[in-house]
Amino acid sequence: VRSHLCSIRSLHRGVFVSPVAVVAMSQAWVSVSAGGGTGGSTPALQQQLAAQLLPGAGGLPAAVQASAAASAQPTLLARGGAGVAAAAAAAVASAAGSRAVRRSHQRRSRQHRRIARPAAASSDAAAGVVTDGLPQPGRKLRVAIAGGGVGGLTAALCMLKKGYDVTVYEKTGKFARFGGPIQFASNALSTLKAIDERLFQRVMSKFTFTATRRCGIKDGLRADGSFRMTEVADPSYLWDEDVPADWFVSFPLKECADFFQLPYTGVINRPDLQDILLDECRQLKEDFIQNGTPVVGYTNHDDGVTVQLSDGSTVEADILVGSDGIWSAVRSQMYNEGPVKAKSANGMTTQGCPYSGYTVFAGETVLPLGDYYECGYKVYIGPQRYFVTSDVGDGRIQWYAFLALPPGTKKAGDTWEGAGGSAQEGADVISYLKSLHEGWSSEIFYVLDNTPAESVEQRDLYDRWPEFFRSWADGSTVLVGDAVHPMMPNLGQGGCQAIEDAYELTKSLSAVQTFTQSAGTPEANREALQSFYRNRVLRVAGISLLSRLASDLIINAFDTPWSPHDQKGTDWKSYLTFLWKPVLQYLVFPAQFLFLYSYHPSGPMGSLPKQLESDWRERHRESAEKAFEKAKKEGQKSGGPSFFSMVEDMVSA
Repeated sequence: VRSHLCSIRSLHRGVFVSPVAVVAMSQAWVSVSAGGGTGGSTPALQQQLAAQLLPGAGGLPAAVQASAAASAQPTLLARGGAGVAAAAAAAVASAAGSRAVRRSHQRRSRQHRRIARPAAASSDAAAGVVTDGLPQPGRKLRVAIAGGGVGGLTAALCMLKKGYDVTVYEKTGKFARFGGPIQFASNALSTLKAIDERLFQRVMSKFTFTATRRCGIKDGLRADGSFRMTEVADPSYLWDEDVPADWFVSFPLKECADFFQLPYTGVINRPDLQDILLDECRQLKEDFIQNGTPVVGYTNHDDGVTVQLSDGSTVEADILVGSDGIWSAVRSQMYNEGPVKAKSANGMTTQGCPYSGYTVFAGETVLPLGDYYECGYKVYIGPQRYFVTSDVGDGRIQWYAFLALPPGTKKAGDTWEGAGGSAQEGADVISYLKSLHEGWSSEIFYVLDNTPAESVEQRDLYDRWPEFFRSWADGSTVLVGDAVHPMMPNLGQGGCQAIEDAYELTKSLSAVQTFTQSAGTPEANREALQSFYRNRVLRVAGISLLSRLASDLIINAFDTPWSPHDQKGTDWKSYLTFLWKPVLQYLVFPAQFLFLYSYHPSGPMGSLPKQLESDWRERHRESAEKAFEKAKKEGQKSGGPSFFSMVEDMVSA
């Protein structure tokens, strides 16, 4: 009997012969042998055996029984003739029927053993299976990210935490610590906490709060040089000339953060932020980043996207994220803007991005200003320009001078674009800025005179209009951060919006996936990218326009405010600036910062923000005093690249 079963099983692969069939075949063999060989095999006997083995088996197609009999007959005839062959055929038919019924029963009792797979995915299916009644994960979503700046690394971390298979393609040969501070407002800090609690805590350990102290606008001509913290809104200065008018308005950063119970705005050094993001990503996927192979193009197709790299190789991905900065190769293809960084004939546009009309000089110094522990940052306003100073931690003051100059008016190097400038160029810039601010407060001259010349740099600012009418997504490819919405630096929201993009993009993708279909379907993924664009465009457009408006108003519409006690502000702009003061202080700025902070995916944090600030304040004073003492004894050199700097082999954020 075993021999017959083995023969039958080899001829009819996949047919299971049950133990009942084994007994039946044994009985059939005995019966047929006793009946004298082949004579005992009749159709009636086949039906009788089938009925004994499995009620209803007689309903099997005749072709099944015939095939089984034909296949088994040569072997069985050698052992006892056609009767045995017929009995075996009946047993096989019965077994086939048993198998069919058993399969039907399993389908009813367990619904499905396997989830249907998308036709487009076939052998590389995204769907998982059900094992022992529990869903199993499917194939991971494959994501390629162009660019390893703040937006790219944050997107990588968000997606790695979701279980995606993420690879960042970075143009630099290796990462190095570079650059000065980047501002994170309350909305960005809330987003970091929503992404990962440990990430948030690590950022806070390296953070310098500015919004816990006064931040605002000072009168660039009337500030008396002592860095005093006078009242901002004291109307008695209108009739009492002894009431100081150093401060024009203050920004309600702390009050708006308290309204939503969020951490306060501040800064973190780019090298520290970069190290944290790299480490967090590598703990989830050690080889998540490939250096020296930037993305240069892409081709969408039905199953996802083919990504072209600079070395000529290609990789397949479900999603390509273009996070490669303002001069984005992904963007240039998506919007047909021509070669990366290609300039127009008149030099006013680069890769479709117009020159903003402003250039910025920046430098850094370690300096114990009179208001260092009381002021986060301040903007000195005056005719046709403004000058900003900010505490960036460890006793350092960073300053920026915004001027309306034609593009290409180069007076200092820019390490973001090349090799940077020299100490002589820096010294020349400092002299140039001092000549432009003749008659302004001595506070500005004090900062400039104490700045190491080699830290001074310059950068032309380019700004794009918001993309209202062109989607940020093309098939399975999407743009985030500066690649789609670069911003003027006045609100400090460039990096913040890149972080929001990373969080919202991941949320949109995960919304169209299930546990067993973690890679989604190409159609669903493409729709998720369009949903991400629609959800983000209005908020980002509003912030972009506010950032642009801040520069235009301060330089073109604002001037030294009018005062009844001197002649420093007497034209129509001065009167307008004077009249704007209460509107800005009590309406415009509160509404602006409430709008910025209204996005806070972490939710209210209760008393945590105040506790974080309290813990930081002690550390801040200790580190600043050490830096002041060291600078006093040893002097100071350039603290490294400034506001917009990076070493030559680094990628822009």
